[in-house]
Amino acid sequence: MEEHDAIARLKRGDIRGLEMLVQAHQHEALKLAYLVTFDMGLAEDVVQSAFLRVYERIEQFDQRRAFKPWFLRSVVNAAITAAQRNARQVPLPGPNRAETGAGAEVAAPATWEPAVLLERMETQNEVKQALAQLSPAQRAVIVQRYYLEMSEAQIASYWAAPPGTVKWRLHAARERLRTMLASVWALSSPSDRNHS
Repeated sequence: MEEHDAIARLKRGDIRGLEMLVQAHQHEALKLAYLVTFDMGLAEDVVQSAFLRVYERIEQFDQRRAFKPWFLRSVVNAAITAAQRNARQVPLPGPNRAETGAGAEVAAPATWEPAVLLERMETQNEVKQALAQLSPAQRAVIVQRYYLEMSEAQIASYWAAPPGTVKWRLHAARERLRTMLASVWALSSPSDRNHS
């Protein structure tokens, strides 16, 4: 079943349309929500609520538009709101929790050579800790730019924001990360930095 057909079914009240949309977009939505909230339980709640909103408001969706950007935008917005509401410092997942769910793919190393694995794990932990210190909105633009590989123009369109605003948000987030990660980058070789 194609996405267009799934949406048409859902608009007719056929729940199988929602099932297809969940299968097609749940994984990416969960990863995105996790990277913004840094809390798997909260990310799961955000995504579940986003799909419920799709079900409740599908009549408002214009089928001439692409579903995925529309849906992921609502996930990002809800994740930012949830993370801001959860004002306390969000703890990073422990070793067992990081091995399952969206966090596992984010942290999965490309090689299993022991020395390289240890170095990458240490760097990934530093990066995660630095990301956790950014505001949810800053994490969102970093995730969109570097994890989802969206261009600045796509991010601007996604947020319905002027390109200059997106450039400023990215610049501010990168500068904060650069400052927080200065010690990590100083320890890595230039070739490591080029592949990071």
